Amino acid sequence: MKIGIVCPYDWSAPGGVQVHVRDLAVALERLGHQVSVLAPCDDEADLQHFVVSSGRPVSVSYNGSKAKVTFGPVSTRRVRRWLREGDFDVLHVHEPASPSVSILSCWSARGPIVATWHSSMERSRALAAMYSIVQTALEKVSARIAVSEAARQTLVEHMGGDAVLIPNGVDCSAFGGVEPLPGWPGEGGALFFIGRIDESRKGLSVLLEALPTIAKAHPGVRLLVAGPGDIEEFRSSLPADIVARVDFLGLVSEEVKRRAFVSADIYVAPNTGGESFGIVLLEAMASGTPVLASDIEAFRSVLDDGRVGALFSNEDPQDLARAAIALLDDTSERARLSRDGVSRAREFDWEIVARHVLEVYEAVTVSGEKVSEDFRGQLVGRLSRGDRDDRND
Repeated sequence: MKIGIVCPYDWSAPGGVQVHVRDLAVALERLGHQVSVLAPCDDEADLQHFVVSSGRPVSVSYNGSKAKVTFGPVSTRRVRRWLREGDFDVLHVHEPASPSVSILSCWSARGPIVATWHSSMERSRALAAMYSIVQTALEKVSARIAVSEAARQTLVEHMGGDAVLIPNGVDCSAFGGVEPLPGWPGEGGALFFIGRIDESRKGLSVLLEALPTIAKAHPGVRLLVAGPGDIEEFRSSLPADIVARVDFLGLVSEEVKRRAFVSADIYVAPNTGGESFGIVLLEAMASGTPVLASDIEAFRSVLDDGRVGALFSNEDPQDLARAAIALLDDTSERARLSRDGVSRAREFDWEIVARHVLEVYEAVTVSGEKVSEDFRGQLVGRLSRGDRDDRND
């Protein structure tokens, strides 16, 4: 099958949607399909062989964050040329409501279109204002996918209609089995955070506020921080005793990220909201690193309501500190979370998830019609029963 996939956000920048699209493309190629990905690229050097640039992006505010996208006449011409030359059997558009090449692709495409929703938001003035414009694109969509219940609710409440639930995936084979970074984790306890350090909803400030309390119980504790942002400006705003415990890595490669996960005793995800799933939690669990996360809906779902990862009250530094201290004190509990986390991550392995996506592709390409309610119900029912049966085939 010839598959075209549209990623709306800058391919050069880290982000859950970009990781999802990249790993889906790799998984589909492993299954023998021909894949091309269209995405904006701020840095077009060393792109994967399946990526085609839609041009250099510009930064816009979207869903409580800064998104780097392309839109306009030049992008429209590139979209049309890519669609014409690709002659795809199916087009898979991610975040079709975002002001980007995603909506441009929906407008320009002629064949079957599958759309995936990633974002979770309670209300959006931008989406409300663009409702009629977005609907002209969504009318052409044959099948809708949501990566989580939160993303599905966003679709239902803002755009109407429904979607098949197919979760994010993780390439379990890529994680674990690597060496920790030099000098880590050490003997005093090591925590790891990854995310944009200057984006408040990623919650780094909550973790840093909890750190002095954690240090009172574990004087040797250290924090490893990875992610983009102005490190010097951020560092200068911190007390000296905190700075001494924090090692900022900046924007890291995939290899360094994998090594950072196994460099920590606990991966901490203090995100305060705006997350619909949490790919990074799966990556931590696939690495065998115990997870401690805020109890937002998306994270509770991934962590099976705290059964495979510890939870703390959202935006509560003292509860974060309490939970972190409890885990650092309990070696056996960390070992249990490590084992159970690996098992949980395998339920979301891309080998399984990609096959569910392919079922949607096949439904729209065989019939040429919109996915029926019967098919949607059958697929959701199979997913709700779990993927363990698939792994045992």
